[in-house]
This record gives sequence, structure tokens and C-alpha cells, in this order.
Amino acid sequence: MLEKYSVLREAIIDGEDAVAVQELHGLIDNGDTVQSVISNCVEPTLNELGEQFSTLKIFLPDLMIAAEVVDALQEEFLKYVPVGGQNSGAVRGIIGTVAGDMHDIGKNMVKMMLSVNGFEMYDMGVDVPSKSFIAKIDEVNAKLVCLSGLMMPSLPFMKETVELIKHNPKYADVKVIVGGGPVTEAFAMKIGADGYSDDAFEAVKLAKTLMRVEA
Repeated sequence: MLEKYSVLREAIIDGEDAVAVQELHGLIDNGDTVQSVISNCVEPTLNELGEQFSTLKIFLPDLMIAAEVVDALQEEFLKYVPVGGQNSGAVRGIIGTVAGDMHDIGKNMVKMMLSVNGFEMYDMGVDVPSKSFIAKIDEVNAKLVCLSGLMMPSLPFMKETVELIKHNPKYADVKVIVGGGPVTEAFAMKIGADGYSDDAFEAVKLAKTLMRVEA
């Protein structure tokens, strides 16, 4: 990671919201871009923490304080980049963590990256029942559905949600992307999802391809 991102990286790890926000403004004021800060600092830092968590080098409270900093940064990111909601032609999408799972750090990253890339995203939160996703599709006329699951017990609910969408001709033009720790591309294809991504940037590329949005 570039040296100029070291302060922001440490602020995320240490849970220092104010320091992180101040450092972000400094980076932007000095000519950096939101996309660069995310790709070169925020996402690598979160990936690093995720790997440490999986090997028990850090624990859930450590992830939670980092997530709080990312939430604070997200609000600042969106001040710099026009979001889909300001564009009447934007693709509408919904995103959420499926039932049985309370994790949202990965979901929030994907939501943020889709938002800053022009998608109009509606966040369903965590532990979302399958039928709630269906209701939200109807409510906002969503054409993109992003499902996150970071625990093995949540995968049947992900499968159920995909099947409810894909088995209904009413949603023939709705595309579904899935992702999360235990999710694999093979699993995504098996349950009938339109695509799989293991990081926020690939999710954006995939969403643009599926929805035929210019890169």
C-alpha cells in the first residue's frame, strides 16, 4: 500500500472515525479520487482484516470498529461523487445480507461502490428474509439484486431468494449477483444467480456488464 494511505489505514484499523474522515479530506484536497482511495486503501485494509479474522488473529470487535469507520467514510465519499439517485436514468438495485446473517461490512462496500458508479441502490440491511427482497423489487422496480452472505447457515436463504426471483417470469429482466465468504462461483451458478463476485470492484464491473451500463 502506498505510504500516503498509511494514516487512513491505521485510522480504519484503530477505529478512529474523526482521523479517518480528516485524512480522507486531505487526500481528496491533494488531488486523489474517491475510487483511488477505496481501491488502494479502504478495500485492501478490509481484506487484510478479513484474512486476520479468518485466522483468529483478530476478533469480531476489531471488525466492528473498522466497520464503523467505513460507515463514516461512506457518507463522506458520497459527498464527492454524484450518486444514482440523482440520475433519473440510473439502474435501480437492492442490496442486503440474507436471512441468518448479521454481517454487513462487505455489503456496505459493494453498496458504496455501486452508488459512486451511478447505480441507485436501496440497502435492505442484514438478516433479510427472502420475501422481503421480493417485496422491495416490486416497490422500487429494481433490476439488480445483490445478495451477501458470510456464514454457511445463511446460504440456503440465499438459494431460496434467488429461486424466488428466477422462477417467476415477472422478474425475467432482474439480474442477481451473489457474494460473501463461503460463496463460490460454482455455488452461484448452481443456485441460478447471474453472477458472483468476491470483491466490491469486481461487483461493479459485473453489474455494469449485466445491466449493459457503460464502464
